[in-house]
Amino acid sequence: MKILITAGPTREAIDMVRFITNRSSGKMGYALARAAKDNGWDTVLISGPVNLPPPEGVDCIMVESAKDMATAVKKEAPAADVIIMAAAVADYRPKAVFDGKLKKQEGGLFLELERTEDILLYLGEHKRPGQTLVGFAAEATEVEANAVGKLRKKNLDWIAANDIGAAGCGFAVNTNQVTLYSATGDRIILPLADKFTVANNILDIIVKGKR
Repeated sequence: MKILITAGPTREAIDMVRFITNRSSGKMGYALARAAKDNGWDTVLISGPVNLPPPEGVDCIMVESAKDMATAVKKEAPAADVIIMAAAVADYRPKAVFDGKLKKQEGGLFLELERTEDILLYLGEHKRPGQTLVGFAAEATEVEANAVGKLRKKNLDWIAANDIGAAGCGFAVNTNQVTLYSATGDRIILPLADKFTVANNILDIIVKGKR
């Protein structure tokens, strides 16, 4: 079985020096890749810029921007039996990238942003029969409503939702607590644990069918 996992943030360039990014550390996605490999599955990890070593035995593809992530995912997705989109891909990028280094000037600066491609939506629209598609929802409010809405809108089979404001569940920490929602109405609360344990619990449910 082949599993495709995405992890980490993306960087969207403003100029040659500056970029827009987010607080994702990639730890959850990397834990999922390690767990998948430990189960003997053929694992591909597409990762944005992180400060983590590549998991041993995992085919790791490093990318920078949301556009790079989309290109890599579209190439690998057709062959994957399970796709887990744990990356925090930027929703917006600067519409124009300044040449060289943008120099400081008097007053403010207007930076026009444009939407990036919704990779998860694309995958949901192009999901082949028998393929399992899993999303992540890091939410600050109305966690369940937002997660279930995303699950339905993007034609997912599962979504793992967490409250980023809860203790032990924010960015860059080594623990997580998620609730899994399925397209068939399952709602499974996983306990707070280290991310590798959480990763194994997620895979047990969505791949092995264990409850």
